[in-house]
Amino acid sequence: MIAHLRGKLLSKHPSQAIVETGGVGYEVNISVPTFSELPATGSEIALHIHTQVREDLIALYGFFRSQEKQLFEKLITVSGIGPKLAITVLSGMAADEITGAIRTNDLARLTRIPGVGKKTAERMVLELRDKLPHAGTASAALAPIDALEEDVVSALVNLGYQRMAAEKALASVTKNGKRGSFEIVFREALAALSK
Repeated sequence: MIAHLRGKLLSKHPSQAIVETGGVGYEVNISVPTFSELPATGSEIALHIHTQVREDLIALYGFFRSQEKQLFEKLITVSGIGPKLAITVLSGMAADEITGAIRTNDLARLTRIPGVGKKTAERMVLELRDKLPHAGTASAALAPIDALEEDVVSALVNLGYQRMAAEKALASVTKNGKRGSFEIVFREALAALSK
Protein backbone atom coordinates (compact mmCIF):
# COMPACT_ATOMS: atom_id res chain seq x y z
CA MET A 1 0.00 0.00 0.00
CA ILE A 2 1.16 3.53 -0.70
CA ALA A 3 1.35 5.50 2.56
CA HIS A 4 3.60 8.41 1.61
CA LEU A 5 4.41 10.03 -1.72
CA ARG A 6 7.26 12.42 -2.42
CA GLY A 7 7.93 13.89 -5.84
CA LYS A 8 7.39 16.72 -8.29
CA LEU A 9 3.99 18.43 -8.40
CA LEU A 10 2.92 18.27 -12.06
CA SER A 11 -0.53 19.84 -11.68
CA LYS A 12 -2.97 20.83 -8.98
CA HIS A 13 -6.70 21.52 -8.74
CA PRO A 14 -8.88 22.03 -5.64
CA SER A 15 -9.80 18.33 -5.57
CA GLN A 16 -6.83 16.67 -7.27
CA ALA A 17 -3.07 16.78 -7.71
CA ILE A 18 -0.68 14.83 -9.93
CA VAL A 19 2.64 13.94 -8.33
CA GLU A 20 5.48 12.47 -10.37
CA THR A 21 7.68 9.99 -8.56
CA GLY A 22 10.24 7.84 -10.34
CA GLY A 23 8.86 8.79 -13.75
CA VAL A 24 5.28 7.82 -12.83
CA GLY A 25 2.55 10.43 -12.36
CA TYR A 26 0.18 9.56 -9.52
CA GLU A 27 -3.30 11.07 -9.48
CA VAL A 28 -4.10 11.99 -5.89
CA ASN A 29 -7.49 13.14 -4.57
CA ILE A 30 -7.00 16.01 -2.12
CA SER A 31 -9.03 18.25 0.17
CA VAL A 32 -9.24 22.03 -0.14
CA PRO A 33 -6.97 22.62 2.91
CA THR A 34 -4.29 20.43 1.32
CA PHE A 35 -4.73 22.24 -2.01
CA SER A 36 -4.26 25.61 -0.32
CA GLU A 37 -0.95 24.46 1.21
CA LEU A 38 0.52 23.06 -2.00
CA PRO A 39 3.43 24.99 -3.52
CA ALA A 40 3.62 26.06 -7.18
CA THR A 41 3.59 23.35 -9.85
CA GLY A 42 7.07 22.01 -10.57
CA SER A 43 7.95 22.08 -6.84
CA GLU A 44 9.00 19.08 -4.76
CA ILE A 45 6.24 17.96 -2.38
CA ALA A 46 5.47 15.18 0.10
CA LEU A 47 1.96 13.95 0.89
CA HIS A 48 0.58 11.49 3.41
CA ILE A 49 -1.42 8.97 1.39
CA HIS A 50 -4.41 6.74 2.09
CA THR A 51 -4.78 4.06 -0.58
CA GLN A 52 -8.25 2.74 -1.31
CA VAL A 53 -8.42 -0.55 -3.20
CA ARG A 54 -11.70 -1.86 -4.60
CA GLU A 55 -12.47 -4.47 -7.19
CA ASP A 56 -12.78 -1.83 -9.92
CA LEU A 57 -10.61 1.00 -8.56
CA ILE A 58 -7.36 1.96 -6.88
CA ALA A 59 -7.57 5.52 -5.56
CA LEU A 60 -5.05 7.64 -3.68
CA TYR A 61 -6.12 10.28 -1.16
CA GLY A 62 -3.40 12.75 -0.21
CA PHE A 63 -2.99 15.04 2.78
CA PHE A 64 -0.43 17.70 3.55
CA ARG A 65 -0.71 17.09 7.31
CA SER A 66 -0.77 13.73 9.07
CA GLN A 67 -3.59 14.93 11.40
CA GLU A 68 -5.84 15.41 8.38
CA LYS A 69 -5.06 11.89 7.13
CA GLN A 70 -5.82 10.39 10.54
CA LEU A 71 -9.17 12.19 10.70
CA PHE A 72 -9.98 11.07 7.13
CA GLU A 73 -9.28 7.44 8.10
CA LYS A 74 -11.58 7.76 11.12
CA LEU A 75 -14.34 9.39 9.04
CA ILE A 76 -14.42 6.54 6.49
CA THR A 77 -15.06 4.03 9.30
CA VAL A 78 -18.45 5.70 9.89
CA SER A 79 -21.25 3.84 8.14
CA GLY A 80 -22.50 5.88 5.18
CA ILE A 81 -19.28 7.89 4.77
CA GLY A 82 -17.05 6.90 1.90
CA PRO A 83 -13.76 8.50 0.84
CA LYS A 84 -15.44 11.13 -1.40
CA LEU A 85 -17.74 12.36 1.36
CA ALA A 86 -14.84 12.30 3.86
CA ILE A 87 -12.83 14.57 1.52
CA THR A 88 -15.89 16.85 1.24
CA VAL A 89 -16.15 16.97 5.04
CA LEU A 90 -12.45 17.87 5.38
CA SER A 91 -12.89 20.52 2.68
CA GLY A 92 -15.94 22.02 4.40
CA MET A 93 -14.37 22.67 7.79
CA ALA A 94 -10.92 22.71 9.42
CA ALA A 95 -9.87 19.37 10.95
CA ASP A 96 -9.72 20.70 14.52
CA GLU A 97 -13.19 22.27 14.09
CA ILE A 98 -14.60 18.94 12.85
CA THR A 99 -13.07 17.18 15.85
CA GLY A 100 -14.50 19.80 18.21
CA ALA A 101 -17.96 19.63 16.63
CA ILE A 102 -18.03 15.84 16.89
CA ARG A 103 -16.79 15.81 20.49
CA THR A 104 -19.34 18.47 21.56
CA ASN A 105 -22.25 16.90 19.65
CA ASP A 106 -22.66 20.07 17.53
CA LEU A 107 -24.98 18.64 14.86
CA ALA A 108 -25.97 22.08 13.54
CA ARG A 109 -22.35 22.84 12.68
CA LEU A 110 -21.75 19.44 11.07
CA THR A 111 -24.88 19.64 8.90
CA ARG A 112 -23.63 22.91 7.38
CA ILE A 113 -21.04 20.84 5.49
CA PRO A 114 -22.36 20.01 1.99
CA GLY A 115 -23.46 16.37 1.75
CA VAL A 116 -23.79 15.89 5.52
CA GLY A 117 -27.38 15.48 6.64
CA LYS A 118 -28.73 15.10 10.16
CA LYS A 119 -28.46 11.28 10.18
CA THR A 120 -24.88 11.32 8.88
CA ALA A 121 -23.91 13.94 11.47
CA GLU A 122 -25.53 11.84 14.23
CA ARG A 123 -23.60 8.75 13.09
CA MET A 124 -20.35 10.75 13.04
CA VAL A 125 -20.92 11.86 16.63
CA LEU A 126 -22.06 8.43 17.82
CA GLU A 127 -19.27 6.45 16.17
CA LEU A 128 -16.33 8.89 16.55
CA ARG A 129 -16.88 10.93 19.72
CA ASP A 130 -14.76 8.60 21.90
CA LYS A 131 -12.21 7.83 19.17
CA LEU A 132 -11.11 11.42 18.57
CA PRO A 133 -8.45 13.16 20.67
CA HIS A 134 -9.57 15.67 23.28
CA ALA A 135 -8.97 19.31 22.48
CA GLY A 136 -5.59 20.29 23.83
CA THR A 137 -3.95 16.90 23.27
CA ALA A 138 -3.51 16.03 19.61
CA SER A 139 -4.36 19.52 18.42
CA ALA A 140 -1.69 20.99 20.64
CA ALA A 141 1.00 18.66 19.35
CA LEU A 142 2.96 19.97 16.43
CA ALA A 143 2.23 17.86 13.38
CA PRO A 144 5.21 17.02 11.22
CA ILE A 145 5.19 19.46 8.34
CA ASP A 146 7.96 18.24 6.12
CA ALA A 147 9.26 14.97 4.74
CA LEU A 148 12.28 14.73 7.06
CA GLU A 149 10.12 15.19 10.16
CA GLU A 150 7.58 12.65 8.93
CA ASP A 151 10.40 10.16 8.25
CA VAL A 152 11.71 10.61 11.81
CA VAL A 153 8.24 10.12 13.32
CA SER A 154 7.65 7.07 11.13
CA ALA A 155 10.96 5.52 12.19
CA LEU A 156 10.14 6.10 15.88
CA VAL A 157 6.66 4.57 15.46
CA ASN A 158 8.27 1.55 13.75
CA LEU A 159 10.44 1.14 16.86
CA GLY A 160 7.27 0.83 18.94
CA TYR A 161 6.77 4.37 20.27
CA GLN A 162 3.29 5.92 20.21
CA ARG A 163 2.84 8.48 17.42
CA MET A 164 1.87 11.29 19.83
CA ALA A 165 4.99 10.67 21.95
CA ALA A 166 7.16 10.61 18.83
CA GLU A 167 5.67 13.90 17.57
CA LYS A 168 6.21 15.57 20.97
CA ALA A 169 9.83 14.37 21.09
CA LEU A 170 10.39 15.69 17.57
CA ALA A 171 8.79 19.03 18.50
CA SER A 172 11.13 19.35 21.49
CA VAL A 173 14.14 18.70 19.24
CA THR A 174 13.12 21.11 16.47
CA LYS A 175 11.51 23.88 18.58
CA ASN A 176 14.61 26.10 18.42
CA GLY A 177 14.76 25.86 14.65
CA LYS A 178 17.56 23.34 15.06
CA ARG A 179 17.80 21.06 12.03
CA GLY A 180 20.17 18.56 10.57
CA SER A 181 20.25 15.32 8.69
CA PHE A 182 17.73 12.54 9.32
CA GLU A 183 20.27 10.70 11.50
CA ILE A 184 20.93 13.71 13.74
CA VAL A 185 17.25 14.61 14.24
CA PHE A 186 16.33 10.92 14.72
CA ARG A 187 19.01 10.36 17.39
CA GLU A 188 18.04 13.51 19.28
CA ALA A 189 14.32 12.61 19.18
CA LEU A 190 15.17 9.08 20.34
CA ALA A 191 17.23 10.52 23.19
CA ALA A 192 14.32 12.79 24.16
CA LEU A 193 12.02 9.75 24.29
CA SER A 194 14.49 7.81 26.43
CA LYS A 195 14.57 10.45 29.21
